[in-house]
Amino acid sequence: MKIPKAHPRYLSLTTRETVAQGVKNGITSITGLIVHGRGEAFDYLIKEKTTESAKKSIDAAACLLINAKHPVISVNGNTAALVPKKLVKLSKIIPAKLEINIFHPSKKRELKIKKHLVKNGAKEVLLPQKKSIIKHISSNRKYVNQEGIKKADVVFVPLEDGDRTEALVKNKKKVIVVDLNPFTRSSKKATITIVDNIIRAIPLLIKQIRQLKKSNKNKLKKILKNHNNKKNLKKAIKEINNNLVKS
Repeated sequence: MKIPKAHPRYLSLTTRETVAQGVKNGITSITGLIVHGRGEAFDYLIKEKTTESAKKSIDAAACLLINAKHPVISVNGNTAALVPKKLVKLSKIIPAKLEINIFHPSKKRELKIKKHLVKNGAKEVLLPQKKSIIKHISSNRKYVNQEGIKKADVVFVPLEDGDRTEALVKNKKKVIVVDLNPFTRSSKKATITIVDNIIRAIPLLIKQIRQLKKSNKNKLKKILKNHNNKKNLKKAIKEINNNLVKS
């Protein structure tokens, strides 16, 4: 569907169409459309803009990724459809490995996502292995790659399931999530939660990593020390409340 650029909902509608096309191409699960719609509703509540609380989370996330010894970016169907080039760019600038991890078991879809990422510039894309399992989760998402999430100290998991976020934390990994809903288990259980739309958050994260890489380690440590995820989530909720009062 061709959407006129003059349409007031142009960006939102084109993003929606991108996810729908991902389903048609066998990259995104059909249930991914529901997930996207839920996120879109929360994006309205923050006026489709990156909030101050999200900017603080992005700063902290950039520091955590820069300091990581084995950072990994976890990719599912929605993220692969929405921001493939940005994910590849992020992986190169950190640098971090890209690993596919999806909820609904499908080797065919995993391979399609891998092909899609390679088409968008990825040199290496890891796939889950049946022999490599993380504890505290029973779904298909327990399968990981031995050289990726299994050995990772920091995992960037945008648009994530709450049970997996919790499981990764229990496996002694620091977890960064991008979630438009500050009330989800993912948001509450993550080490750092970026309450923002992924199409806005990743370019800002890339920008901050570039800038903060020029800073000394003490500055990075200070940013991380001052970041409190629970307090920042409360700020995100307050921002939503303020928008509702003003509307």
